[in-house]
Amino acid sequence: MNVAEFDFELPAERIAQEPSVRRDGSRLMVVTRGTGRVTHRRFAELPDELAAGDLLVLNDTKVLPARLRGKKPTGGEVEVFLVEPVGEEGGAPVWSALLAGGKSVRPGTTLSLRGGMTAVVAGRDGDVWRVKLVHDGLTTMEAIDAAGEVPLPPYIRRDAGDPRLALDRERYQTVFARVPGAVAAPTAGLHFTPELLALLTARGVEIAFVTLHVGLGTFSPVRVTEVEAHRMHAETYAIPDATSGAIDRARRRGGRVVAVGTTVARTLETSADDRGGVLSGSGRSALFIYPGFRFRAVDALLTNFHLPQSTLLMLVCAFGGTEHVLAAYRIAVREGYRFYSYGDAMLLRAA
Repeated sequence: MNVAEFDFELPAERIAQEPSVRRDGSRLMVVTRGTGRVTHRRFAELPDELAAGDLLVLNDTKVLPARLRGKKPTGGEVEVFLVEPVGEEGGAPVWSALLAGGKSVRPGTTLSLRGGMTAVVAGRDGDVWRVKLVHDGLTTMEAIDAAGEVPLPPYIRRDAGDPRLALDRERYQTVFARVPGAVAAPTAGLHFTPELLALLTARGVEIAFVTLHVGLGTFSPVRVTEVEAHRMHAETYAIPDATSGAIDRARRRGGRVVAVGTTVARTLETSADDRGGVLSGSGRSALFIYPGFRFRAVDALLTNFHLPQSTLLMLVCAFGGTEHVLAAYRIAVREGYRFYSYGDAMLLRAA
């Protein structure tokens, strides 16, 4: 398969630059698998698309303020974009990171970061660096939270002093975020409010959680021509016993397993068995889902609208059919849907 098969035209004005006024105020496109039939709804109407006995699985990862700004010894500006912890050195945590403005940086260089933190460059593996974080008086997570900025994707534009930055701190995080560790939001979950979750529960929809810390594996671009040649970066996941049990109960009662986001779909399919169940446990997933993949655990998928030629779009095409999904994307562009992290949502389900 050629990566170009997953391309589509997207005008720049369709890329959402801020969230909807209400989380559940976004639009919801419902696409029927197999036929490609499209209907248009609001996200607040999601309960009408689900049934008592269905299971909604959410990703409870919490986005870190992973963007740390600072100075090099030369006085030049540098940005450290934390990816994930990889170990410890001399009692200090070591993280993998991307560096912007790090052209003159070498192993051993000390970077002075805002908030009183320093980052000592420990090494490099391709585009990814290892940095040792040094701070006083706070835990590492507290220090990152105090000094860091929300790691918005590059297509959301913010200048220094933009008043939307304060809103981003709240809205680029799900209301059920619990386990710190992601460097990008599981964006399909951004639409949910506590009230909507309560309404779903009252209507008999069960809710369960997995954790997948969104990292390089999710947002790295595909740099090869052939889809099959792409390799995903591994990301840390955890599936609680309670979630594995909830999936077994849903199977017994004939309910659907609805994955909220591509991160949940990848997590469940990483540990799925041939009966449609999912094994509990934790580990690292580098699962790459593209057309031809056989889904075993996921019956319906709720997701945002994704970048052209991205692994996220390939996963959605694998689930809904490339022709039907790209046709739905063309409709979304024509009908003024908002794309990407702060954009609208799509529900792919059987008739």
